[in-house]
Amino acid sequence: MQCSPNFTWDDLLYFLAVARTGQLSTAARQLRTSHATVSRRIDRLELSLQVKLFERNPRGYVLTAMGQRFVETAERIEAEADRLQADITSGNPAQRGVVRLSAPEGFANFFLAPRIGEFSDQHPNLSLELVTIQQIMSLSRKEADIAVSLDPPKGGPYEIEKITDYRLSIYGSKEYLKSKPKINCRDDLLTHPFIGYIEDMIFAPGLDYLGDVHPGIKPRFQSSSIFAQLTATLRHQGLCVLPHFIARDEPELQIVLAKEIKLIRHYYLVRHRDMIRNRRVRAVADYIVASVEANRDAFLG
Repeated sequence: MQCSPNFTWDDLLYFLAVARTGQLSTAARQLRTSHATVSRRIDRLELSLQVKLFERNPRGYVLTAMGQRFVETAERIEAEADRLQADITSGNPAQRGVVRLSAPEGFANFFLAPRIGEFSDQHPNLSLELVTIQQIMSLSRKEADIAVSLDPPKGGPYEIEKITDYRLSIYGSKEYLKSKPKINCRDDLLTHPFIGYIEDMIFAPGLDYLGDVHPGIKPRFQSSSIFAQLTATLRHQGLCVLPHFIARDEPELQIVLAKEIKLIRHYYLVRHRDMIRNRRVRAVADYIVASVEANRDAFLG
């Protein structure tokens, strides 16, 4: 590749952002610039190199074969720049940009959100977008940069790391349990109203656990939101399967059949392999792993 005098090395930042996200708008958000600026920089880079790096289509920007080869070169330059910056700043390079994290509602709202302040203190130049909609964001289409998942992808170009097991139990409010028939075995559960997920809206097999408790249970109140389920349980509407790390902060809740019913599920950290070297994504991943490890007892009980 021959570079024209118009080539500048910071064009590589724009190239890598688009290569990793596949979208001008997402790359622009990460770089804190405009959609038009990113487009102009990519056009200028292709003109300078006299090669086509991306195929444009309605779904976004897709690397050409030459673009794939150029990613390796650009990432080597990026890595050297990171090392130089680390030397200049005594091993503490400033990280800037936006990272979009997809996570299940329970993990996001009840564990991660209360710790956002701590994350911001450690990474003041990073902005975190936390997506908790009830579906799995597509890392392959770069809808999210990194994901916490209950059920990891069965294939594809992903790095998958199990970050913790977590325990669930059946809970009821103390007031509810005082006023209802005693529960001595699993069959007794059938005489009580249950709160659970909407069956045909369960987006992850790991959330389908009422059958593990008793195949005859049919929830009376169903919601796609774990927060709504928790609220209904606290309002004495019935029994509910809840993660320990959520229920432990509610003194009104009491475990039912503690010795007989112990459910275990898992959280995984998932990244597209294109994002493994991304410093911003790595900072978020490292923070999540460290935070979970420091609070292991909350997940395991």
